[in-house]
Amino acid sequence: MDFESPSPTDICTKPDFLDLSQDLMNGLCKLSTEQVGSLMGLSSKLAKLNHERFKAWTKNHEKNTSKQAVLAFKGDVYEGLKAWDFKQKDFQFAQANLRILSGLYGVLKPLDLIQPYRLEMGTVYPNPAGKDLYAFWGDRLANSIREEMKQLNYQTIVNLASLEYSKAAKLSKVGATVISPVFKDEKNGNFKIISFYAKRARGLMANFIISNQIKNEKDLEEFSVEGYAYSPKQSTSQEPVFLRTEQSRIAA
Repeated sequence: MDFESPSPTDICTKPDFLDLSQDLMNGLCKLSTEQVGSLMGLSSKLAKLNHERFKAWTKNHEKNTSKQAVLAFKGDVYEGLKAWDFKQKDFQFAQANLRILSGLYGVLKPLDLIQPYRLEMGTVYPNPAGKDLYAFWGDRLANSIREEMKQLNYQTIVNLASLEYSKAAKLSKVGATVISPVFKDEKNGNFKIISFYAKRARGLMANFIISNQIKNEKDLEEFSVEGYAYSPKQSTSQEPVFLRTEQSRIAA
């Protein structure tokens, strides 16, 4: 997470599920450093850091202690998304069309303020609703996404989340067409999903949709960033496949 770099926009919003985030934090902040490390499989250094984050977290999210989600998250997907380069029109389009899934916050709009934390959706954290976070969030995420899509009169979701997170969203219950792009890189003459590259490619695709304000799923086929190219032969209507050769990867 990056809470040091300045934000290129002052616009911020409030997460929808802060009350539920507080419910989770009520238990997490009581864990010892050792328990945090055991729960998440962390080194002692990272366990201490996240124990301190849990203790410092408050429901009151202000600009001096928080940051917009799309700018706070780091990692391969967000390196591809490059939200720090967004223009005002990009932030506006993203705020209306992009939703970020979170183990702590449930569903986030890009400009929702968040505080530093670590809580992967797949964490097996017992809570009053069940054995893990999937039980905790239940159908809430699907219901939230379905209601927003109804308000916007949208019928299609482009799923760029990992399996760990899309599982929590229960997209099959949203009542929409779900398109899940697949990104494959060449290795030793064969095309396969390579986790590191696929994560970044999902961010690149999100950036492509936002910067071009794409509303038609057919236009996704035009994605050709950093050497990827649409493969009609390997694609289906709900799983468009994008391939990148080793040569293209080196050039990119």
